[in-house]
Amino acid sequence: MFKKLENESITSWFDRYTTITNQLNQLGEIIPEDELVKRLLKSLPKAWRSTMIAIHEAKNLNKISLNEICGSLLTYEQEVNQINEENEMEVVEKKKVLALKTSLREEQIYYISR
Repeated sequence: MFKKLENESITSWFDRYTTITNQLNQLGEIIPEDELVKRLLKSLPKAWRSTMIAIHEAKNLNKISLNEICGSLLTYEQEVNQINEENEMEVVEKKKVLALKTSLREEQIYYISR
């Protein structure tokens, strides 16, 4: 069964899916676009389930194209990546502050013990 790999980007995942479906078309297996959309969404990992549900509720899966789904997922991926980057920067800043506080305390202890 086709699944999105854990650290795979949406672009790479969508390219793999498109390659497979194009090969099936060349072999004479014609799958309607609405069925391709549904199968694509089912291949998302559990971490993406809330996004999949939101797409199900917001869009008519019988009328939406694969490219529209890919665009929605790319937007979500970019937002998640931006949030993760901001969180990482906050962690780095907290570590810097902690290191500075520790350094200042060590200097105070050294000064007091002299």
